[in-house]
Amino acid sequence: MFEIGEEQVTPVIRKITRRVFTLNVVVSSIVLSLFGMLLLHSFPLQLPFFMDIPDLSVSVILAVMFLLSLTGLYLSMKLSREAVRIIRYYSNRLERMLNITKDLRDEVYGDILLEKIMDYALDITQSEAGSLLLFDDKKNLVFRIVRGKKASQLIGKVIEPGKGIIGWVALECKPLHVENTKTSERFNPEFDALTGYETKSILCVPLTASSGVLGVIALLNKQGGYAYRQRDQEIISYLAEQAAISILKTQFLEDQKNYEIHLTDILLETIDFQQPEKRGHARRVARYGNVIAKAIGMPEDKKKRLYLAGLLHDVGFLRINLDEAYKKEVHMQHAGVGYEMIKPITFYADIAPFILHHHQRFDGYGYPPANLKGEEIPLEARIIAIAEAFDVMISPQSYKVPRSFEDALHELRQKAGSQFDPHLVEAFVGNITLGHTK
Repeated sequence: MFEIGEEQVTPVIRKITRRVFTLNVVVSSIVLSLFGMLLLHSFPLQLPFFMDIPDLSVSVILAVMFLLSLTGLYLSMKLSREAVRIIRYYSNRLERMLNITKDLRDEVYGDILLEKIMDYALDITQSEAGSLLLFDDKKNLVFRIVRGKKASQLIGKVIEPGKGIIGWVALECKPLHVENTKTSERFNPEFDALTGYETKSILCVPLTASSGVLGVIALLNKQGGYAYRQRDQEIISYLAEQAAISILKTQFLEDQKNYEIHLTDILLETIDFQQPEKRGHARRVARYGNVIAKAIGMPEDKKKRLYLAGLLHDVGFLRINLDEAYKKEVHMQHAGVGYEMIKPITFYADIAPFILHHHQRFDGYGYPPANLKGEEIPLEARIIAIAEAFDVMISPQSYKVPRSFEDALHELRQKAGSQFDPHLVEAFVGNITLGHTK
């Protein structure tokens, strides 16, 4: 949920409150002045205080009060516009930060996320250059993203915690802005000497999370020769908090993806080792399935799930006694066994139904019994059924006599509508080439 700290909101509220209070005073003065003018105009001789004032003096007083009323009205309008401007400014600023926060949290690729964080920070503060550093395994800060002249020379360079302004911010976990680096004892000119860039002013904020400091955002030389203000530090500190959350999320997703890839490779290698006569079968099925997916315009996220299901469609054989796998009743168990193996694993759970039903026939027969037919069968399962049948038919290691490329396609056409989805068969036959089988 989007939140802004009290230290950011309070100054805004005070500023608007002062404007509104002044506006109330001005409006009250206008009302009192007009009321006084009305009294003087209506009862000039009846008021004891004005009994001895000449008519000319009364006219002058009326004129002065009228001018004061006009002045007050002008000030009132000016203050109203100023209050509206302030409200609009902070409303736009809040909306922008909401959009930035959403954009960062929606990003799933770590490298792209870091670039977005850097670009947003530069844009918000109007800085000439900047860098984003993250801790490595050795607890050193590494330049990951750098913007500015000769920025590429800094990529991969290391800063020790505590060294220079950036190292101090990382070690102390406190933001810091320096108006003039020449007067700062903490400033380290080492990287200026390396790049030839002159750092005149700097703003550094830590990327902090519940687990500690992840890194630092460093911004250099506010454009126009201006110095960084407290407001810049506050808003970049907020951006850094949101950025740290997003960085942790992408790191988790990437770790999970790496684990998923590693586990998938282990399972495939085990299947190939257990059944050397079918080596490469799972990868070919996944590749043939992708031919159909592209032909029907399947969305990218679904294509990825289909490909993974194609790789693991025979995983159930790992729990079946291969000495009995030739028996039909034993062989038919592998889809259900594979489903039970995959379903409890979080990142495999959504492909489990495709593995379970990849031997369902389009006409409602097949195994395991599920009372499904036609488009009731998951689309991905119907695709895998065609891809697997084709690979088995043309494979030299097939348990039957292998068929030619053309004969296999003819067989698919013959069984379209009974064993296979006719529309998917048409898509496959129309797009598969000999090149895909190599």
